[in-house]
Amino acid sequence: MTRTVTVTGTGTGNRVAGEHSAGGRGATRCPDCTDGLGKPRPVKPGSWRDRVRQKPALAVAYRVAVFVVGLLFVLLGLALTVLPGPLTIPPVLAGLWVWSTEFEWARRIFAAFRRKAVDAWRHARQHPVSSAAVTIGGLAAAAFVFWAVGHWDLVDRGKELVGLG
Repeated sequence: MTRTVTVTGTGTGNRVAGEHSAGGRGATRCPDCTDGLGKPRPVKPGSWRDRVRQKPALAVAYRVAVFVVGLLFVLLGLALTVLPGPLTIPPVLAGLWVWSTEFEWARRIFAAFRRKAVDAWRHARQHPVSSAAVTIGGLAAAAFVFWAVGHWDLVDRGKELVGLG
């Protein structure tokens, strides 16, 4: 016996208003997705992605490959957090972009970041003096940190302090 539950409201948890959950398998945004990666983005009929999606095994392999490549970029960004500066941001955004080419959930997140970037760029163009001051100040602070680390051998002193040197 198959049980169908209709969800009402504005979307709580993992369910979206009007979607169904069948067979008591739990809440999901895409009950037809069996790979656990969420609903795929729509593609143009006849495109190479459409041809890939017509072959189920290849479609799953492609989606998993896109997820792994995006994950590698995100993990690279997280690994770069130990370095000073904004080096962590570009790989994370690259990973999110890779994911957004195939996954609807990532497209929504990437669109939010894109809107914020456009707003920040618009603000910087409207306030060029303060934007230049913040940018130059940040670059000067980063240059000072790099100089200080080399000038006072802070890496070696830090190693000695924690017992590694």
